[in-house]
Amino acid sequence: MIRDVLRMGDPRLLARAHEVDRFGTAELGALLQDMRDTMAARNGAGLAAPQIGVPLRVVIFGMEFNPRYPDAEPVPYTELVNPVLTPLSDAQEEGWEGCLSVPGMRGVVPRFTQLRYEGCDIAGRRIVREAQGFHARVVQHECDHLDGILYPMRVTDLRKFGFTDVLFPELAGVDQDD
Repeated sequence: MIRDVLRMGDPRLLARAHEVDRFGTAELGALLQDMRDTMAARNGAGLAAPQIGVPLRVVIFGMEFNPRYPDAEPVPYTELVNPVLTPLSDAQEEGWEGCLSVPGMRGVVPRFTQLRYEGCDIAGRRIVREAQGFHARVVQHECDHLDGILYPMRVTDLRKFGFTDVLFPELAGVDQDD
């Protein structure tokens, strides 16, 4: 089922999400299905459970091609429960980000260039992967939602934050909330 995506200003987006303590449940399966449906309907590169009003540490991400990020490399589809991120170096790079909870806007955000992410799948099996580039950026962005952080809170230069249709006229319309 496609769910409403909470927008910046909703206090539920600022709360730390709770750990999932039961795996393989019908409720967790239904949540993940709703997240998949919602992300696909909104052309998202990822989605965190808090964005649809569920305060659990669950994220999904992945894409082959996304009209909201036409130059981004593919990211393998992943469902990650109780994620833990570990930067693999201190190196960071700045890059443009958008968010389904901040529709119609983009901002430049510094992120670690390489990291390891760990967590579990729906059945509680461990997932351990390393990521770099856009993949690493997406993982960090989605996991920030689990700690009540929205990407505008990480923008360091407000001259690099604005409306997508002004900054990137070629993307006009792809970031709008339906």
